Amino acid sequence: MHRACLISFLVLFASSLAWGQQPATPPPAPELWFYYSTNLLVPENLVPLEAVFRRAAAAGYTQVYLTDSKFGKLGTEPQSYFDNAAKVIKLCNDLHLEIVPGIFPIGYSESLLYNDPNLVESLPVRDALFVVDKGVAHPVADPPVSLPPGGFSDLKQWRFVDPVVHFENGVAHVTGAKGVNARAAKILTVAPFHQYNVTFRIKTLNYHAHPLVEVLSPDTKDSLNDVDLKVKPTQDWTTYHVVFNSLEQTQVMISFRAGYTGSDGEMWWDQPAIEEAGLLNIVRRDSCPLTVRTEDGKTLTEGTDFDRVIDPKMGNVPWPGGYDVWHEPPVLKTNLPDGTRLRVSFCHAITTGDGKTSICLGDPKTLDILRDQAKRIDALFHAKRYFMEHDEIRVLGWDDACQKTQLDSGAILAANVHNCIQIMKDVAPNATLYVWSDMFDPNHNAHDHYYLVKGNLAGSWEGLTPDVVIANWNSEHADKSLPWFANRGNHQLLAGYYDAPPERILDWLNAARGVPHIDAVMYTTWENNYTDLERFAQIVRSFH
Repeated sequence: MHRACLISFLVLFASSLAWGQQPATPPPAPELWFYYSTNLLVPENLVPLEAVFRRAAAAGYTQVYLTDSKFGKLGTEPQSYFDNAAKVIKLCNDLHLEIVPGIFPIGYSESLLYNDPNLVESLPVRDALFVVDKGVAHPVADPPVSLPPGGFSDLKQWRFVDPVVHFENGVAHVTGAKGVNARAAKILTVAPFHQYNVTFRIKTLNYHAHPLVEVLSPDTKDSLNDVDLKVKPTQDWTTYHVVFNSLEQTQVMISFRAGYTGSDGEMWWDQPAIEEAGLLNIVRRDSCPLTVRTEDGKTLTEGTDFDRVIDPKMGNVPWPGGYDVWHEPPVLKTNLPDGTRLRVSFCHAITTGDGKTSICLGDPKTLDILRDQAKRIDALFHAKRYFMEHDEIRVLGWDDACQKTQLDSGAILAANVHNCIQIMKDVAPNATLYVWSDMFDPNHNAHDHYYLVKGNLAGSWEGLTPDVVIANWNSEHADKSLPWFANRGNHQLLAGYYDAPPERILDWLNAARGVPHIDAVMYTTWENNYTDLERFAQIVRSFH
């Protein structure tokens, strides 16, 4: 510092003291967190865990947000699991790392649904037509529905066919699609609140885009499905299924896309077909009843007029709490005369994204499972902080349990997070609670037209109290999101990294300038990539 500048600074400093003012104090450096997901049941997993935890402690991290799918079903774990957990707790105590356990996985709920797969958030089927033939009632599409019987043979029967898609002998051949749309679509008339199964085959050769099938409302373009087909860049003919519920739609547009931006290489579509999916993934719980009646209005009795209906694979593939897109559905067996027409109503599970399923927020039994989890997690960790894992809830508000609340989806979610906060205050009254931001942020996912959520998620934030810390990952709209939560009185944690160059955290930190109560920054990896752990910490520390 130059001498003249130093003298001026001292004069101003003395003047401020003379008037009883204190010099401005910069905000404290934020805490450094890192995210770690593991399976503590496997002893071998403790080896890489210890290595990462030691590196993190040496780099200045003080908190680890720890998740484990076993956290949702601790009542079923052997003693060896708790022995391994004790080793991790001791390690963290030695390293002065504070464990912040994940709790209440609402949105990615497989671990909770292990306890009762029928508590999955589901979609309703109403008055689907089944016709009896030789002791079995089979689903019949009403109105009839089909894709062109010749597949991709007649260009005139398809819409929005892009120039890079060539119809050849019933096969759609895509080539030269890099950087452009590659699709063929068809609008079909369907019955509202019916479950349909779309089948097709795909073959690829050095094709690196992501083929998908979109089922859309022709008017609003809202999507009725969201499944990753996991097509390999090079593969022989492989059959796929896309299952969707028509919900309120009487027409849908089924779009076969070779990816949004296409790719070099080649791919082929073949044998497109559609049918009603019957009793696939039928949910059996009191709050979502199965109703079977004749067309003249007589309600039939399960166990008397027809055999009890159970889908043994529902919520059990590949393990309890897991749900697959398609398997052969159960049948409805009855001694009624051939040709008897039945109307069947029920609720069914459906997967979104990469197997995302949420536990039902409208069924009171869900709270019993959440209370049990809270008690078991707190008994294991006795933590000072807990991280509520409400995140990307893509199905909500449609099934009978949710409908009986007479609340919009935002209010249903608000009630749930309010109940979760109260559960934790009862179990661990002095603990600080954290929650992911997206489902409570109107600048992110808390709005209408969000995947398969009924109505509007607006108002979900009303269930949050000001003492809950927001783990904000809405970096794309940081200029709106950060002040939004700050104005509501919530402290915030910045969830950064996301397996991108660590320097990108600077955008987050710059956006947070002037926003009060940004208390922590987290190294968040979904790929278990801890390569940049030290560099990330250095960048955050240097910023402050």
